[in-house]
Amino acid sequence: MLARFFIDRPILAWVISIIIVLIGLIAYKFLPIAQYPQITPPVVRVSASYPGASSAVVADTVAAPIEQQVNGVEGMLYMSSQSSNDGSYSLDVTFELGTDLNLAQVLVQNRVAIAQPQLPDVIKATGVTVKKRSPDILLVVNLYSEDDPATGQPYFDRLYMSNFATIQLLDPIARLEGVGDVFSFGGQDYSMRVWLDPDKLAAHGISAGEVAAVMQEQNVQVAAGQIGQPPVPAGQEYQYTVSTLGRLIDVEQFGSIVLKTGTNGEVLYLRDVGRLELGAKSQDQTLALDGRPSVGLAIFQLPGSNALDTADGIKAKMRQFERDQRLPKGLKYDIVYDTTPFIRESVDEVIKTLIIAVVLVAFVVLIFLQDWKSLLLPLIDICVSLVGTFAVLKLMGFSLNNLTLFGLVLAIGIVVDDAIVVLENIERWLDKGLPVREATIKAMSEITGPIMAITLVLSSVFIPSAFLGGITGQFFRQFALTISAAMLISAINAMTMTPARAASIFSGRKPGQKGDQGKEALPWWGFGLAGGLISVWLLKQLVGSWLGLIPHSAGGNDAVQTGFITSIKHYLVLTALFMPGLIAGGILGWFIIRPVNWALGQFFHAFNWVFERITQIYGKTVSRLLRWSFIALLLYLLLLVITGYGMTRIPGGFIPSQDKGRLIVNITLPDSASLERTEAITRQIEKIALETPGVAHTLGNPGRSFVLNAIGSNLGSMFVTLKPFDERLAPNLYADRIAAQLRARFKNEIPGAVINVFGAPAVDGLGNAGGFKVMIEAIGDVNFDRLQGQADNLVNKGNQIPGLIGMFNGFRAATPQLFADVNRVQCKTMGVSLTDVFATLQIYLGGYYVNDFNRFGRTWQVNIQADAAFRKDVESAKQLKVRNANGDMVPLGSVVDFREIGGPLTVTRYNLFTAATVGGASLPGMSTGEVLSTIEQLAVQELPHGMTYEWTELNFLQKQSSRLESFKDLQQNPYSAFVLGAILVFFVLSGLYESWSLPLAVILVVPLCLSSALAGVILAHMDLNIFVQVGFVVLVGLAAKNAILVVEFARDREIEGAKPFDAAVEAATVRLRPIIMTSFAFILGMAPLVVAEGAGSEMRRTLGIAVFSGMLGVTLFGIFLTPIFYYRIRSLSGPLASPTTVPTEQSLPAASP
Repeated sequence: MLARFFIDRPILAWVISIIIVLIGLIAYKFLPIAQYPQITPPVVRVSASYPGASSAVVADTVAAPIEQQVNGVEGMLYMSSQSSNDGSYSLDVTFELGTDLNLAQVLVQNRVAIAQPQLPDVIKATGVTVKKRSPDILLVVNLYSEDDPATGQPYFDRLYMSNFATIQLLDPIARLEGVGDVFSFGGQDYSMRVWLDPDKLAAHGISAGEVAAVMQEQNVQVAAGQIGQPPVPAGQEYQYTVSTLGRLIDVEQFGSIVLKTGTNGEVLYLRDVGRLELGAKSQDQTLALDGRPSVGLAIFQLPGSNALDTADGIKAKMRQFERDQRLPKGLKYDIVYDTTPFIRESVDEVIKTLIIAVVLVAFVVLIFLQDWKSLLLPLIDICVSLVGTFAVLKLMGFSLNNLTLFGLVLAIGIVVDDAIVVLENIERWLDKGLPVREATIKAMSEITGPIMAITLVLSSVFIPSAFLGGITGQFFRQFALTISAAMLISAINAMTMTPARAASIFSGRKPGQKGDQGKEALPWWGFGLAGGLISVWLLKQLVGSWLGLIPHSAGGNDAVQTGFITSIKHYLVLTALFMPGLIAGGILGWFIIRPVNWALGQFFHAFNWVFERITQIYGKTVSRLLRWSFIALLLYLLLLVITGYGMTRIPGGFIPSQDKGRLIVNITLPDSASLERTEAITRQIEKIALETPGVAHTLGNPGRSFVLNAIGSNLGSMFVTLKPFDERLAPNLYADRIAAQLRARFKNEIPGAVINVFGAPAVDGLGNAGGFKVMIEAIGDVNFDRLQGQADNLVNKGNQIPGLIGMFNGFRAATPQLFADVNRVQCKTMGVSLTDVFATLQIYLGGYYVNDFNRFGRTWQVNIQADAAFRKDVESAKQLKVRNANGDMVPLGSVVDFREIGGPLTVTRYNLFTAATVGGASLPGMSTGEVLSTIEQLAVQELPHGMTYEWTELNFLQKQSSRLESFKDLQQNPYSAFVLGAILVFFVLSGLYESWSLPLAVILVVPLCLSSALAGVILAHMDLNIFVQVGFVVLVGLAAKNAILVVEFARDREIEGAKPFDAAVEAATVRLRPIIMTSFAFILGMAPLVVAEGAGSEMRRTLGIAVFSGMLGVTLFGIFLTPIFYYRIRSLSGPLASPTTVPTEQSLPAASP
């Protein structure tokens, strides 16, 4: 027997346990930390730029050919594109979870290459970029300038800051591990800007197209070759490389480009017909940090990397830049938009919950076992099992996230049972007079098989969850496998090392010693440990900041060294703080231990007396219920009906919204509003936000909407960063309350814009903001105006529905635009080429990319455009000149008529169809399931023929997880794991009992956990989200485990000759104490989740309430209904066969109190 091997070698058992703990602790230090498992679908982004083109032109000439080829690429879920009036185009292709992103990028790149011949020439010249990226910003590094005391003006302007960031910071950051992309927003890349004077060009008879051609001719990279390069005649002594001025590098050289020479030797230079500067490529958007001009480096995480490690690496690199004085005097940086503090704090809160749960479980076990030595055994097993699980997580490639930590919290109540079973049986044989060693060997010979059996039963509950697909599978998999790993370690530990430790712990106990003899509630040194912990906590509050007890971060080589030194210092200081309390508590404990233990002994004696009376009353009650079992079964059926009704009435959910410490404001001004107006509105929003209690910083970005993923002069965004969670404990400072305050003030105080306030997305990377998003698609012959009209109608009707707030339509079809109507007949008459007309329009009005130049070690664009005075209005545009066939300069107005029209600001395409983005939010209390159902009903009622809707981002995945249209859908449905787990439990028990009917006595209890869990969910006003569903799976195992305790004992008693009635009553009475002990240990361990606060408290409370109420209900219902189920099933079945398998854990009688 393996247990006997370790009983004879207790030191080896201790060594193995210590090694397991050490390996687990080492693995813990290397486990990546994340909020969730990798649940964000991979995304590949395709981007291009068509300078001067309208959104409709970009959609027709760039979006359509690319998307026709990309559509249907292997593994694609959906794709969405934006074509903007600044000529930019971006396409996000979202793939199924588990898709190899490198392969996906190659596949998309190949599809884009097929579309290349159909793209405009300018797109072919500038190229189409295909990148893999995380669809959400990890953090933003903001640069800002201090004011010069002498002038009162900033040291640096936005142009300098932007290009300093690009040249000095962007590349080093992009090379850091975990960084997928770095994007400068609110910035202005350098460009050689040539602002042409059309009047001077016309005076010299030069067209805009000729200027572009001459610049391309004279700004070209040249390979001049070598003199003396072999083969050469014999005797060649030197070899020279020939260089020449090809590509130009500065304003002076570009200004010296020769446009024209005269017969008398006069020369016309480029500087003679225009103004040149090293300026900004684009000034379509700006950025302000708390009102101060700023430039931001938005850093995207590489899919599959660790968010916290990546963020730590970025921060360490920025600190290194400061130490190396890489930032010039007056240039500062700050990181106010950072998604990682929430991740770090939410994981820390779950770890605290885990520690508190262990303490509470220990408290319950101490009350029942009433001896610190007996308590020590399950506590050691909990430590070995949970810490050892960290090593398994590392081997399986899991992260330390909320799901794996939830699994460990819930595993506490499960793994403690194995140690208690060993402990109970050893004490039973000790009470019979056996020496410690013999009692331990005898006990283990009886329960090795039972422990294996119960582990198999519980594993059959959790293992099916590991095979779910989609985002649901990602949530369930790590959770289920964490619990399974902890159970497996606990089972192995209980069968091998626990008995050896038990023999060591009970070595001082005399044979035949019974009852309370030799029991000691608390050890004197326990007061020392408690004093040390109190000392650490108290002194940290008083002198923690002075002693430098702050979390250290790691990233980069320098940061790793600093983090290691800081860590050593941290632990040394904590040890020093621990010692005063340890000494004082130990001394105090030495003197007061006897009276304390005497008082506790009196309490335990009273507790045992009360529990014995309750057990007697319980036994009589069960006996009466068995006689009236038909009434009890009718009540059970009524509970099932109520449960079924409740399942249909409770609103469905998915992933609960959470206070992540940030809000996003979407700003929309009237169509064609200038960027200057948008900046003014943004400043008003910023002032209101910074005045609002709980707000720490604002980051305003006029010119870009992150919610719509669109660029426009009338659009804007603002990220509102809230103060840390420990400074926002009051309910009115929660994120949703602050958002409501901001909405009210914006509505009342800023009438000139539509301003929506959203929380952070439930899952970073699945949308840029919280709330919902649905795409209204034109699948038939529907023009832009009708698409906007129907989307606006949907929004207006939706905003009238109670619970929905801030619904908006992001599509504007009639943004005022000008249509250049070229009179083609007049062009022919006047000898003007259409090509020249279009080139003149593009170059003068839209700007034209000529080619590139090199400066500061990088490549920049050369762009030409008419100076501002020549393109300020229609009359100015009509005076632009184009040359005809006779060489005369003809006013553009003679062949072109400008008239006002309406056109889209941004064209969105979703899965090949032109679409309008409709988004919004809901008030607290309205679940996402209700929101989706309400919007779907509204869309069906309001959308005409030729239009439809599709969900996107997180809502798409929610609908996907709830579909039941195919076997693949069934694999992603969370209730599949619940049903399959129950079925597997039935089959495992059937095999163990050699009976098809007896397992029903266990399975029939399982629905009771749903009844009580649903009751808790309803009372807490929650929805049926994914964390509640995770709780259901846990409750299946726990409900089955409690029922097995009764059924197995009753079965063995009946085999020994007892009648089914007597066997059921005796089993219920004898097993009441272990059931109550283990159940209430688990229930009390869930209490910290139920009352959770701080970061991530929404999901902890959701899971905690479901499991807490479910376990409470299944315990109270199960102890009465399980004997009834057993009795009725046995009354209808034949006699039991003798067991042919090893008896299971539940065949053991309870230890005496």
